[in-house]
Amino acid sequence: MDLTLSHEQQLLVQTVRDFIAEELAPLENEVEESGALAQEHADRIFAKSRDLGLYAMNIPEEFGGGGLSAFDTMLVEEQFGRTSDILIRRAFGNVYEVLLACEGAQVDRWLTPAVRGERVCSIAITEPGAGSDAASIRTKAVEDGQGGWRLSGSKHFISDGLVSDFFVVSAVTDPDKGAKGISLFLVDKGAPGLTIGRDQPMMGLRGTSHVELHFDDVPLKPIHMLGARGMGFRMALGVLGRVRLAQVGARSIGKATKVLDLMIDYARERKQFGQAIGEFQLVAQMLADSAMEINAARLALWQTALEIDAGKDPRTRISLVKVQAAETLGRVVDRAVQVFGGMGFCKDLPIERYYRDARIYRIFDGTSEIHRTVMGRSLMKGEPGLYDPFA
Repeated sequence: MDLTLSHEQQLLVQTVRDFIAEELAPLENEVEESGALAQEHADRIFAKSRDLGLYAMNIPEEFGGGGLSAFDTMLVEEQFGRTSDILIRRAFGNVYEVLLACEGAQVDRWLTPAVRGERVCSIAITEPGAGSDAASIRTKAVEDGQGGWRLSGSKHFISDGLVSDFFVVSAVTDPDKGAKGISLFLVDKGAPGLTIGRDQPMMGLRGTSHVELHFDDVPLKPIHMLGARGMGFRMALGVLGRVRLAQVGARSIGKATKVLDLMIDYARERKQFGQAIGEFQLVAQMLADSAMEINAARLALWQTALEIDAGKDPRTRISLVKVQAAETLGRVVDRAVQVFGGMGFCKDLPIERYYRDARIYRIFDGTSEIHRTVMGRSLMKGEPGLYDPFA
């Protein structure tokens, strides 16, 4: 397995790094201090990313996207981790691949405008009583006798809910079929009966929203169903797998790498007892441990992305990457706070921000505990690919 990056891949990574350094990094303090990004800045960075061909990079070219492979997408997503998540959302878009299930008139109404950046989409699956257990949702869609549906229920923690123009909503359509009775619907903001509730306050995660959604007998027509009836749970698992790999796996590795870079610089510059603190054995050990863990997580990420490009469905390995990368990030930023000492806890430096931001990665898109359970069951079943590639 050759992991040498081609010239084109190296150029892609450098292009994204330059864009982040020149356009996004100068805005990080503004987002941190105000909790928002000025619209003029959002418009500018969106236009520049689109000109670079980076907007909706994960969507095939035939639909107007960047058409990057899974591997190349992970290369870019790792660079995204080196800056604020809200800046990345505004610059590069968050176009979910589940929208590729759009057909006929749905393409012009929802898919194409999303890929162009004209309409923003959020995924609405999580409910107060259904987080990691997505199959236990209570939001329901009942047939209205005229070919349409009536949607009722609630969702919460819906990212970017305040700025989204439409939502992909999971709902029970056939209560007696369990997970096979869940379908997906496209619901526009402003639909009768849809109420956007409070923006739930979160630790970290500045500059974006995480809202409650309430559906009170929302009328839906056949065009609003995304994909086939009863396929919603399977479709959601498919799209969430790629999201986990990119927005948790790759970005965690990018953040951890950025933090390690800061640790190394500080360990060289900070002098105590007449020498750089990086010369002390325990500090050097923290740097080395961080580098080893990041390297292992990156290799697991790349291997999984290559399997996707080879046409495989490495769902269990995605769980491995999600846990490994998220927990690596947590350990690296914890060490960074220790290396920086009091300055690591001070808001004059970005270390405390990375420390806050890292915590959510072990929770959203499936907790570490849930993914460990998935991996354990896979091992018990003897499923290939997770443990022994030679089996």
